[in-house]
Amino acid sequence: MKKFLNRFNDVSKVMDRAAFADVQQQMTKYKYGSDAFMRILASRYSCHSFSHAHVSEAKLEMILEAGRLAPSAKNLQPTRIWVIKSEEALARLRKVHPCYDAPVVLVVGCRNEEAWTRESDGVNAGKTDAAIVLTHLMLTATDAGLANMWIWDFDPGKLREAFPEMREHGLYGLLAIGHPTKDGGAPTERHSQRKSIEEMVTTL
Repeated sequence: MKKFLNRFNDVSKVMDRAAFADVQQQMTKYKYGSDAFMRILASRYSCHSFSHAHVSEAKLEMILEAGRLAPSAKNLQPTRIWVIKSEEALARLRKVHPCYDAPVVLVVGCRNEEAWTRESDGVNAGKTDAAIVLTHLMLTATDAGLANMWIWDFDPGKLREAFPEMREHGLYGLLAIGHPTKDGGAPTERHSQRKSIEEMVTTL
């Protein structure tokens, strides 16, 4: 019996070493940069169903700080973020979009007159600046262990009617944040469907 236990322990050690080696291999997949960051990119998905679990203020503050640090054209920082989390504000928002019952929704907008305009063709950078902020918010929420959904399908006019504070801004995205439900918060089948590098990238 003692020999069997010793042998079992030896097998366990081998399995532990194998598991550790597998983790090490995953951690060293990318020669440069942070594997942890790449895992955040790979793990993020669009959550279609949120629970009523509380989102901590510490996590929300970190997410908002990430948005504040986002780059913008000429560093003009024309983007604004509205945090919708009170029951009254969420009720108003859900008349415009249900936001999958998320307990916190960030509205990202921009005063386009404050954004840089490219002289060569007159294109305003406001939408791009807002998209970069949304990306920072989204990935930081994922890093904080929170599910999220970038919502583009909404009516900006109705949103401005519901929230007069937003009337002078272009509204470019909603970010629903929270904890996923067990029955509806998982990634859809489309989540893993990605084009290959060869299809997406052209080297000249």
